[in-house]
Amino acid sequence: MIGPQRDNRVLQIGASDPDLIARLATAVGLNGEASALVPDDRARDALTQAAASRGVLIDVKVAPLRSPPFAEGWFDIVVIPDLIGGMRPHERVGTLQGARQVLRVGGRCLVIEPAPRGGLGALFSARTLDPHYRRHGGAEAALLAEGFKPVRTLAERDGLMFTEGVKPDAVG
Repeated sequence: MIGPQRDNRVLQIGASDPDLIARLATAVGLNGEASALVPDDRARDALTQAAASRGVLIDVKVAPLRSPPFAEGWFDIVVIPDLIGGMRPHERVGTLQGARQVLRVGGRCLVIEPAPRGGLGALFSARTLDPHYRRHGGAEAALLAEGFKPVRTLAERDGLMFTEGVKPDAVG
């Protein structure tokens, strides 16, 4: 669903899926760049180990998720796996604003999160989510609120939902 191409610059925010950035590094190749932004050393170590096991290089920075230590407009794709739905609203806003800052114009921000479930599964999966998040539009609403346009849900597959927002130009 992410669809990185050779030579893309890709950033993963968070470390809920340590192997994801290693797979993305493989996809972008030697001329691309795979980076990650994580909140602590333990997360950095998990991502670095996943990359080493695949034989790829990644650049992992430890910093607050709301203020990525990367150049403005540097990345083609920012991926946020299983993170923003469980954040407090101000953390979610800061993280998405940071993602928007480091994306180039026309770059894509992809939020990957568990798909909504019904029945008993909803009771267990909803415990980690902000109760207002899904009720008020989930990832689509969050991306729109931070200036991404257009925003759309790409797919729901294997229990995951993939939602994409594009960074518009300054006029858009």
